[in-house]
Amino acid sequence: MGRVTFILMESARMQAIHGLVHGLLALVFDFMIPGEANMQITPTAMTATRSVWPITPIGFARDPTHLPTQAFAGVINEALLLQRQPLIRGLPEDRFQWLLNLYFPGLLLTNGETSPGLDDTHGDEFSDLARLLLVFRAEAGEPSMWLCYAIASAAMGENHLWQDMGLPNRRILSDLLQRYFPTLAAKNTRDMKWKKFFYRQLCEQALLPICKAPHCADCYDYSVCFWSES
Repeated sequence: MGRVTFILMESARMQAIHGLVHGLLALVFDFMIPGEANMQITPTAMTATRSVWPITPIGFARDPTHLPTQAFAGVINEALLLQRQPLIRGLPEDRFQWLLNLYFPGLLLTNGETSPGLDDTHGDEFSDLARLLLVFRAEAGEPSMWLCYAIASAAMGENHLWQDMGLPNRRILSDLLQRYFPTLAAKNTRDMKWKKFFYRQLCEQALLPICKAPHCADCYDYSVCFWSES
């Protein structure tokens, strides 16, 4: 066998081995379980790999039945799907990592850049709504503050609040608010849509007239505030 022939055969053999290894790695990636991946996921990376590796925070949950856990998982998941950063506004990265370690051990995500705390420079109602929730939360401490920020972050979306929070239905949102914000939830005596209710509370605090009739039943916008959120 000539030297040139030997070199060509070796080159072909190495290419075949490389192709085999590449194929095996692709196969492993296609069937990878989220909890076993040691990589940092960003919203952009998640979207790029979503067809073969969906990131579902609830799959990492310490207790999937825990209402705040469901809320955090849904808000984070919706932000990932929309490629929106920060995933939860107002949370510095160290606090976001604390949240993940507490509720979703093993889930590796970054929150993205955010102004820590309540920043009024964005031109929306995030800070006002977060303050409203903070006043009425039933429990003190960091986790309840994170929950306020998560709800307020989701409320900046365009759908019903339970949908923007990535929850399965409105009932779970109502249970969450009645359990962790009971005094505020009790004010919603007519079962107004939650996002409409929150904004009404903000307007009443600011002494702004928002209703077109003295009584809800007489208002021609009744369906906008009260009809089904399904």
